[in-house]
Amino acid sequence: MKLPLQVVFHGLEGSPALTTVIEQRAAKLDRFHPHIVSCRVTVTQETRHHVQGRPFGVRLDLTVPDKEIAVTHKENEDAFVAVRDAFDAARRMLQDEWAQRRGEVKQHAPA
Repeated sequence: MKLPLQVVFHGLEGSPALTTVIEQRAAKLDRFHPHIVSCRVTVTQETRHHVQGRPFGVRLDLTVPDKEIAVTHKENEDAFVAVRDAFDAARRMLQDEWAQRRGEVKQHAPA
């Protein structure tokens, strides 16, 4: 990634292990879209589910030229699973955007 990754924790203390996993997953995103300008990852611990535990939420904000991609509401009781799910969704969105940019996806005819 060309610009530094920004990782923010809300409602919980930052974990070095979780930060390392986030950095590794963010570095892999370059394979799916070579022109990522910025990546911001926000990890929160929700407070509304007192019966089932307090799930972790992960939000990714990616910026590529001429477009912003946001992945939100990936929640799980395990922070590492929530991070994995969020980055998998971001990977799919980046692949779709890069395919459109290269012209591999048919465009609809103007009305």
